[in-house]
Amino acid sequence: MKSDTRYFRITLALVLFLFLSFSAQAQIKKVASVEGITEYSLDNGLKVLLFPDHSAQTITVNITYMVGSRHEGYGEKGMAHLLEHMVFKGTPKHPNIPEELSSHGARPNGTTWYDRTNYFETFNATDENLEWALDLESDRMVNSYIAKKDLESEFSVVRNEFESGENSPTGVLMEKVISAAYLWHNYGKSTIGNKSDIERVPIESLQAFYKKYYRPDNAILMVTGKFDTEKTLALIEEKFGPIKNPEGKLRDNPTIEPAQDGEKRVTLNRVGDLQIVSALYHVPAGSHEDAAALTIAELVLTDEPSGRLYKALVDTQKASGIWSFTPFTKEPSFLYINVDVPSEKSLEEAETTLLTTLDNLADHLITEAELNRAKANMLKQMDQVFRNSSYLGTFMSEFIGAGDWRLAFIYRDRIEEMTVDRVNEAIKKYLIPTNRTVGNFIPTKNPVRIGIPHTENVDELVANYKGKEAMDAGEAFDVSYENIQNTLQSGTLSNSNIEYGLIKKDNRGKTVNLTFTMRSGNVEQLMNKGLAAKYTAQMLNKGTKTKSRQDIEDKLSALKSSVYFSGSNGRVTSSVNSTEENLMETLALMTDMLKNPTFDPTELEKLKTQDLASLEESKSEPQSVVSRQIGLLNNRFEKGHPLYRMTLDEEIAAIKAVNVADLQQYYKDFYGVNKSSSVVAIGNMDVAAVETYFDNTYADFKSDKSYTEISNKFQKNQPANEKILTPDKKNAFTLGVISFEGSEYDDDYAALQVAGEIFGGGFLNSRIAGRLRQKDGVSYGAGGNVSLDNNKDDKNSSMYIYAIYAPENAEKVQQGFKEEISRYIAEGITEEELKGAVSGWVQEQNVSRAKDNELARVISTNLYLDRDMMFQKNVEKQVEKLTVEDVNKVIKKYFKNYENWTVVNGGDFDNFEIKKDDKKID
Repeated sequence: MKSDTRYFRITLALVLFLFLSFSAQAQIKKVASVEGITEYSLDNGLKVLLFPDHSAQTITVNITYMVGSRHEGYGEKGMAHLLEHMVFKGTPKHPNIPEELSSHGARPNGTTWYDRTNYFETFNATDENLEWALDLESDRMVNSYIAKKDLESEFSVVRNEFESGENSPTGVLMEKVISAAYLWHNYGKSTIGNKSDIERVPIESLQAFYKKYYRPDNAILMVTGKFDTEKTLALIEEKFGPIKNPEGKLRDNPTIEPAQDGEKRVTLNRVGDLQIVSALYHVPAGSHEDAAALTIAELVLTDEPSGRLYKALVDTQKASGIWSFTPFTKEPSFLYINVDVPSEKSLEEAETTLLTTLDNLADHLITEAELNRAKANMLKQMDQVFRNSSYLGTFMSEFIGAGDWRLAFIYRDRIEEMTVDRVNEAIKKYLIPTNRTVGNFIPTKNPVRIGIPHTENVDELVANYKGKEAMDAGEAFDVSYENIQNTLQSGTLSNSNIEYGLIKKDNRGKTVNLTFTMRSGNVEQLMNKGLAAKYTAQMLNKGTKTKSRQDIEDKLSALKSSVYFSGSNGRVTSSVNSTEENLMETLALMTDMLKNPTFDPTELEKLKTQDLASLEESKSEPQSVVSRQIGLLNNRFEKGHPLYRMTLDEEIAAIKAVNVADLQQYYKDFYGVNKSSSVVAIGNMDVAAVETYFDNTYADFKSDKSYTEISNKFQKNQPANEKILTPDKKNAFTLGVISFEGSEYDDDYAALQVAGEIFGGGFLNSRIAGRLRQKDGVSYGAGGNVSLDNNKDDKNSSMYIYAIYAPENAEKVQQGFKEEISRYIAEGITEEELKGAVSGWVQEQNVSRAKDNELARVISTNLYLDRDMMFQKNVEKQVEKLTVEDVNKVIKKYFKNYENWTVVNGGDFDNFEIKKDDKKID
């Protein structure tokens, strides 16, 4: 009897297995595959995109819903974005999503745009994490609370986000220009929504909107990174397969925007300092063939430094900066151009130059050289995206929203195949005055109207698209501390004395990241140098003895590589992103910039003008004035000291005082290699070739000044709670800091990491965020953290808190900070908080080590501090062993009551009275 029962069970199990296998095959169908991305579909209509990348060591799960602000009706403006916030509030199965995200060490977010909403999380590549992420996304597709109690707290958070955007004249002008450009279509309405709609939305309407659009047949799930395809498909079938769609099919009835029949104008009057002129043109949808032509035209106009508008406005110092963008949308889109004009310059002259340059394009057609430069620039950017599987997962949401993910490749191909004639035809067709929005209505007897075409039959366009050969997927690299240390080839080069740390591994796309740092000088030698260190580094890519600034940019585009420079007191860092094929040629270009800069006075003046304009724009911004005041209150260095904190007026004067002679002298005094120099590289490379290159090339580029780090020893912060009035700013900002004596080498380091994470880190689930955002609903962004010095002698460490909020909520924010800090000190943490924080912290470190640029920074720091990856491993071991008592002990030791913090508040506060320590920004 027992044997018969056992036989029956085995037979039943086998039948069930075969049935489930057959069911899975029936459910999941392969649809298409392009360059490593494969599309599948489930019977319920869910589309699935899989992109394996064995070299990633992380996984990104991204789900895109085909619903955005374009789908909102009357009284619903901002509903798609508000719903994005609400979906983080939890489900019965996942009641605390922020806590789960933090405990899994995930890097998550959600975004809303015109045509789509997406949610994503990047996490350490483990089977458990992948199953958790898929379970989370499938569950909140249909089971999110969308509860009235959550709406009551969250709508004020979204309103706070809305008001944060209202602080920026640039953003408000853009919003009003876009709105004026459209009569009927929802692309004219900001995704953030209308304040009154946000505040008055009925919970029933939000629930109905959720049920209408959050469904399998309106979603595209994309998984990228290191995973097993068959296991992942089985998991997706398990999690998403049983979900049923609501009755009735979704219908998309687009509003057709009528052709604009005359130039429009918008004038904005608000408090601010930087003048702005902008122009908008209606253009086709991203899937239309003219969209690629207009992308080229946009780059020819606004690229820095070759763009025609850049040359006409910035090179002539009529403006300080220019930028543009064109959303890749499903329906006819727009091209927006923004020009920043300093207050001492003529706005009228800048506008005349802008519009004249645009109107003259029909008679001054773009050239083959301009076309090739723009194509190289655009193709380099897209190439770098396609090589980064973590970012690609979210990048594809834009093309999904526009109709199909394969549009990304078709768009790239169209850029690659673009001709001068097609670009010039598009310019003549769309960039005309009657299709433009800048200002007032101007009547004309002979109006010219251009109807923006809708793209038809996108399904046919993409159906048989095969794409190019997929990039090599790379290797599965073990990111354990031991493997990194064992793989790392390090030492000191014999001729140049440069310290090196190199890891050869096979990345997707054969990429390599390299960081080259030179250090020289001491505090006495660096006194009274002003901003020379910063500007000397910024000028390195502005021209050499044999190459112009444009030559450098064109060469980098051809090499599909990037080189960036940054400089501070006694240090200059070169950051290189390239490929195995182009690395050595890119290094030669970097060396030319380092060894042979020309310090062109014209380029220096452009840099200074841009920085002065940026300061002008920021001098009434709450975040800027608050951050500067925090530094000024705790400044303890004399004027001229490298670490002296400047006032706004002092920084303006320092920028104006910079000249070419200063930079040439600083370069002569401090540039060159010594034993404090280092090079770190990770990725596809010939290690011996890299070593030989730096050893030979820099053997004659020596600095005679040894490097001594500038001492910045611990000193107690200045207790304060100041207010700074920033009129007409709809958002306020509070920042608080407190210093303490400690370093990364102390026994308390591990416990302080966890204490800081629970206090102000994580994803919306810290004590600070939990109070001010989740509970009180008064802040869009709130949190804090602990930062420990890596100098064991200075021990100058600190912790900080911050909040962004509406000015009328200032008292609630102050009360929240005070009570939460006091409660943290008095009560400490719970076992549950410790478990989640430790898990999240450990996994976050794993994710960080899986990213080459972040790992390179760790290795570079370790080389400088004469330590290795075992230092980080030891810290992780200590974190994993922590008890509640360990963490509570350091909280009581280092955290201090709110009255001991340096706190500065900036905003347009009600009933503001200037007290002894308070200031007003006019």
